[in-house]
Amino acid sequence: MRKIIAVIGDAKIERPSLKFDIAFETGKLLVDNGFRVQSGGHAGVMAAAFEGAHSSANYREGDTIAILPGFKADNGNDWGDICIPTGLDLYRNAIVAGASAVIAVGGGAGTLSEISFAWTFRRLIIAYDCVDGWSAKVAGTKLDNKFRYPFDDKIYAAHTPDEAIKILLEKLPLYNAEYTGIRFGE
Repeated sequence: MRKIIAVIGDAKIERPSLKFDIAFETGKLLVDNGFRVQSGGHAGVMAAAFEGAHSSANYREGDTIAILPGFKADNGNDWGDICIPTGLDLYRNAIVAGASAVIAVGGGAGTLSEISFAWTFRRLIIAYDCVDGWSAKVAGTKLDNKFRYPFDDKIYAAHTPDEAIKILLEKLPLYNAEYTGIRFGE
């Protein structure tokens, strides 16, 4: 089974721009390496990552999964293969963050909520430190002091898509704990 990696970030970016290029290349490299790409399914980083996924020589129908905030499956970007309308608005960010790993490209408050969910769910998080937004602010840090794993667990900083994929391939097997809900006293 191919793992699903969420690419999150700004809903509005310029084309061309560094954020577009990074998101596009990240989506392409994910599919090149046998992963599927998930996002919130709208514009900006989400569309760029999906477009990049479609450009991969390894692309197959179903490689891009859009977790949409509204009730209509046709309200996503043009690159989503599987469009899942949730009707959950921003609360759908938890579903996006439930992927096997999360890669953040910039982003505002919505992206920060996805990073927070991914941290709570004990997912691998990779954040680009070379663009403005929350990814650069949290790259290389621990989001809080809660114990997640018995190794140097943190939000990993990446400067290039190749570096992000290298981190993903190296670290993803270590991130195998299943989130089982809130537990008090631990």
